[in-house]
Amino acid sequence: MIQESRNKKAAINTSRTRAEKAKAQVEYTEVNRQVKKSTRTDKRKYVEYLAMTAEKAVREENMKQLYDTIKKLSGHHSKPERPVKSKEGKVVTNIEEQQNRWVEHFKELLNRPAPLNPPNIEAAPTDLTIDVRPPAFKEISMAIRQIKSDKAVRPNNFPAKALKADVAANARILHILFNKVWDEEQVPTDWIE
Repeated sequence: MIQESRNKKAAINTSRTRAEKAKAQVEYTEVNRQVKKSTRTDKRKYVEYLAMTAEKAVREENMKQLYDTIKKLSGHHSKPERPVKSKEGKVVTNIEEQQNRWVEHFKELLNRPAPLNPPNIEAAPTDLTIDVRPPAFKEISMAIRQIKSDKAVRPNNFPAKALKADVAANARILHILFNKVWDEEQVPTDWIE
């Protein structure tokens, strides 16, 4: 439909007589009206879809999805990413080429020869004290509070909200568990991944 509108516009510009131009103008106006109507309908459907997505996110208490959907609805978009450029300064558009360029960049950046004059760092005059005690109840409580609410704690997808529902009780349980692991010096096999 958009291409048809463009063709009608071109017909207006290439018409030779006033009658041809008037006829082309009428046809263009009609097609253009249909394009605008179709655009409005599509936009309305898209906004309704986003609203339904936001409502679903609220029901599921998925704040991240809700925030992202509201951001789309409000029309505030972040700045576009800066383009990846080759060594010659040309913009690389192919995704595979961009990835290869990043690999090349970081190989150059990180794989350097050792410095000729390494710095002379003296050993500490005394041994540093390192706390080797099991984690304290306060540390566990603080760690639970710092977990992002919209994230699942990997690898078992245990919801963060469940841990945060009763921080004290969960911290007590985890404190007992961690002390047992610490004393036995044996990590459960299902923890290792």
